[in-house]
Amino acid sequence: MNAMSFARTGVCAVLAALSLSAVAAPPKVAVTDLAYEERVSEYFRVVAATQKSSLRASGRESERESDASYSRRSSGSINAKSESSYYEAEGTYSYIDRGELRKFTADIKGEMLKSGRFQLVQGKPFTDTKHTEKLYDIIARIKQGQYPGADYVLFGSLNSIEFRQEANPIDNTNTISNTLSLELVGEFSLISTRDYKIKAAFSAMGTGQDVKLLTTRGGRVVLNRGKVISEVSKSLGEDVARQLDEQLGGLSGGAVRDGSYRVREESSRDEVMIFR
Repeated sequence: MNAMSFARTGVCAVLAALSLSAVAAPPKVAVTDLAYEERVSEYFRVVAATQKSSLRASGRESERESDASYSRRSSGSINAKSESSYYEAEGTYSYIDRGELRKFTADIKGEMLKSGRFQLVQGKPFTDTKHTEKLYDIIARIKQGQYPGADYVLFGSLNSIEFRQEANPIDNTNTISNTLSLELVGEFSLISTRDYKIKAAFSAMGTGQDVKLLTTRGGRVVLNRGKVISEVSKSLGEDVARQLDEQLGGLSGGAVRDGSYRVREESSRDEVMIFR
C-alpha cells in the first residue's frame, strides 16, 4: 500500500467516524409546558360605610365677694360634630391570565423518545408571575439560559380546550348514550437555540371521550374524566410526533407510513445530513 492509498484510507475512516457520530447523536430538544392566555371576567360588589364624630365642651366660672356685695358668674360652651359617609358599587372587571398548563406534555415527550430521533433535556418552567407577558418571548427565555444544553426548543401554546357532556337517546331502544368528550388544539414551533430560526411549525389536536349507556329505568352515570384526559394527552402526543417527523424528515432520516414510524433502509452510499 503506497502513501497515497494509505492517506485516502485514513480520510475515509475519519469521514466514516464523523458520519457515524452525526447519525448517532440526535438533536437535543427541550419541550415546554403548554402556554395559555385567556381573558377572565369577575363580578365585584363593594360596600363601605364610615362615621366620625367629635364632642368638645368648655366651661368657666368666677366668683366675687366683698363686704357690700357678692357676685358669681359662670359660662360654658359645647361643640359637637358628626360626619358619616356610605359608598356602594358593583360591576365586572376583566384581566388577562397567562401561565403554563402543567399537563398534556408527558405523552409528547414519550412519542418523541419512541421515535428515536430526538434526545430530550429538561427546561425551566416559567414562574415570573409579575411579568406574564414575557411568557411568549421564547427567544428572550433562551437567551436567559432557561433551556441549558438544548439544540432546539419545542414551544407549545394552547389554542382551544373544550369539554362536552351530552345525553342522546338511541333510536328504537330504551337506552340513553351519555358521552363526555374533550378536544384540545395547540400550536407548536420548533426553535433553534443557536440562530433562533423556526425549523418547524404546526397545529396539533388531541381528542378523547368516555361513553356509558343507561336505560330509561334510571340510575346514576359517572363518566370517567381521567380516561378522557389520558386519551387526549396520548392522541396529542402522537399528532405532534407525526408532524415533527413530516417536517423534519431530513433530520431524522425516517418516514411515516400508515401512522407508524419506520426507518428508511440504508443505501449503499453513505450520506451525512446536517440540520441547522
